[in-house]
Amino acid sequence: MCMDQRDKLYDEWLVAASQAGDAGALDELVRRWHPRLVRQACALTGDGEAARDVAQDAWIAMVRNLGHLDDPVAFPAWAFRILHGKAIDWIRKQQRRRRRDHAFEELANAPPPPLRADGKDVALEAALDILSPEQRALVNLYYFEQLSVAEIAEVLGISPGTVKSRLYHCRQQLRRRLEETTP
Repeated sequence: MCMDQRDKLYDEWLVAASQAGDAGALDELVRRWHPRLVRQACALTGDGEAARDVAQDAWIAMVRNLGHLDDPVAFPAWAFRILHGKAIDWIRKQQRRRRRDHAFEELANAPPPPLRADGKDVALEAALDILSPEQRALVNLYYFEQLSVAEIAEVLGISPGTVKSRLYHCRQQLRRRLEETTP
């Protein structure tokens, strides 16, 4: 039996022993697999510090769900799949942060809109007033709370496609209203 096969068998035994509650086996499994997971996370995120955080998040999920893994042979693919999901979550969070920062930068450099005495944008307030409460809530979640389409779908209990469609119609209504009121 070659060393690679022995390593695989040992990992399978560690998974099975960990599932049976052997803390030492879990420690050994983490010791053996953590560097591989960090390496993969670094390849996905391009950031060493983020890779360690992503790997830690993946380990938390794996430890919580190890009992649900039916076949210890499947551990490598299962572990990398969980790690991949955590890395994608991290990447999406960074993208949202960059979009938000970019939007704030654009706002900071834009000329101020006409404001009411209480400091609110007159045209935008008027345009938002034409939306139904459900539409305003949707616009708020997407543009002001920076939730993704998938997150909004989960919050509202509708499909992501429905969220996209409703956002499209809200934008159309707002665009028409702003074009009507802007000289």
